[in-house]
Amino acid sequence: MNKDNRVINAAILGFGTVGSGVYKISCDMKEELLHRTGAYLNIKKVLVRDKTKKREGLDMSLVTDSWSDICNDPEIEIVIELMGGISPAKEYVLEALNAGKQVVTANKDLLAEYGAEVREAANLKHCDMQFEAAVAGAIPIIRPLKQSMAGNRITEIIGIVNGTTNFILTKMSETGMSYDQALAEATRLGFAEADPTADVEGLDAGRKMAIMSSIAFNSRVLFSDVYTEGITKISADDIRYAREFGYVIKLLGLAKITDDGIECKVHPMLIPEEHPLASVRNANNAVFVHGDAMDDAMFMGKGAGQMPTASAVMGDVVDVMRDIVYDSCGRVGSSCYKEERVKDITESSTKFFMRIKAEDRPGVLANIASVLGNNGVSIAQVVQKSRSEGIADLVIITDEVVEKHFDDALKVFKGLSVVKEVSGVIRVY
Repeated sequence: MNKDNRVINAAILGFGTVGSGVYKISCDMKEELLHRTGAYLNIKKVLVRDKTKKREGLDMSLVTDSWSDICNDPEIEIVIELMGGISPAKEYVLEALNAGKQVVTANKDLLAEYGAEVREAANLKHCDMQFEAAVAGAIPIIRPLKQSMAGNRITEIIGIVNGTTNFILTKMSETGMSYDQALAEATRLGFAEADPTADVEGLDAGRKMAIMSSIAFNSRVLFSDVYTEGITKISADDIRYAREFGYVIKLLGLAKITDDGIECKVHPMLIPEEHPLASVRNANNAVFVHGDAMDDAMFMGKGAGQMPTASAVMGDVVDVMRDIVYDSCGRVGSSCYKEERVKDITESSTKFFMRIKAEDRPGVLANIASVLGNNGVSIAQVVQKSRSEGIADLVIITDEVVEKHFDDALKVFKGLSVVKEVSGVIRVY
């Protein structure tokens, strides 16, 4: 068949927010897709749970609730999985690949847990398995890591990869809202789910960091390998004091390769006000990458939402269509050809910011400094911020220290009579 009039049939699994966005783009860009790929895209089937439900803007003749209608149709060449979750998405993706179909997905849960199994199935059948939309919405980061930066050894990735938490921390920082007030505002505006646990506890960001780390360091990192800590304990005092020291608090994903393995973690961090990530506001995402040849690069944009995510999905669909037209599917396979160990959080090193409520009398600061020093923790900065009824609020920033040694010092503080409370502990970039 002539390339100019070739038709490539695809199926969409799931017609929620992103699925409907992908369908809309596929209809609106029919002629553009022909010129950009050499073929027309035809959405032949849309898989839903309830096919009797009316869906605005969708040709209902395309709707099916039977996976076999798609998997067993040899004319369907691309499966676009937008259901989310592990099951039945995992089974459908594996069956599609085993049937020789190309797959595009936005499913970070599936990839962070079972990426190796899915990639192996794609490699065996020489199929495309594209997943740009699984990380950071509209921001192109997966393809740059796999292709544009392939001439580099990536040494570090640091990113704001969850829009909900970035919105909350922005509101706390700029308006003085409490965490609960900012979360309520995020929920009202649709930035936070009814159950925001995956976002505010760092789980969503952890899955994305597992995916990016696996690609960047060419070694499989699972979600279970990623240390995650959320923002629920961040207070207005933390934000105010951080600003006085010249820092902004962000929930950051941080991954880096070291001589003895990979560090991959998600937690709140104080980041210098002059760092490019410090200016990323509201629900925007950004990923900062360091490579040995390119030095630094930052990618920023909409990290979620119907059309931004649909944009990333359609970018993958276009790439797959080109591969089909030019018979080159499977050309960019799995990049995990190494087996690096993933370090436990206690092995990593960082600086710490902490607030301590202690007795306001001579010798107390020396006592606290002694405990830190005995555990290999040196103080970079210390300020007494307030006094009330014989209690002083001390704010300390440490030099870089191995996490295990800092944890040991915290355990001693719990039994120290002059320390009434360790009010906050946040890592410093």
